[in-house]
Amino acid sequence: MTVNGNTALLVMDVQNGIVNRVQDPSYLPRLTGAVDAARAAGVPVLYVVIGFRADHADISERNQSFAALPPGVFTPDDPGAAVHADVAPRAGDLTITKKRVSAFAGSDLELVLRSRNIDHLVLTGIATSGVVLSTLRQAADLDYRLTVLSDGCHDTDPEVHRVLVEKVFPRQSQVTTVEEWTKSLG
Repeated sequence: MTVNGNTALLVMDVQNGIVNRVQDPSYLPRLTGAVDAARAAGVPVLYVVIGFRADHADISERNQSFAALPPGVFTPDDPGAAVHADVAPRAGDLTITKKRVSAFAGSDLELVLRSRNIDHLVLTGIATSGVVLSTLRQAADLDYRLTVLSDGCHDTDPEVHRVLVEKVFPRQSQVTTVEEWTKSLG
């Protein structure tokens, strides 16, 4: 696996209000290892978070997923919207706010990637069947090279996670583990 200067690690939806769904106690430490290794290798770390206006004016009543959110959730004043402290952004890291499931939907992610000449995305996040799947599909259609860190992703349904990382994602990306990817950086 080759990592070049045009690679970025995306840490997606690892927010306080979402991390509470993770049952695997080793998930956050493993993800922290990927973030630390990326920083040490000079790979930009981009945080993608779900975020809405205070009045949820950017949520359509037709959106089955987001219309069901209680008022104030994932807004600027919601502590649940913050990136979890274990992997929180540091100086030099960018945070991209999205409005829908895909990291590209309602965000300036593509503009940031083009501006930095990034053409290879390394995907992590919660949930495998949500932000990771949607972002992978859209990024593939936009001709990005893709790597998915299988154990850097989490889903509440282990079987769905398994099917995605073993059968679906390999059609459009390289799938590897955090440990294998971090070894490739050194």
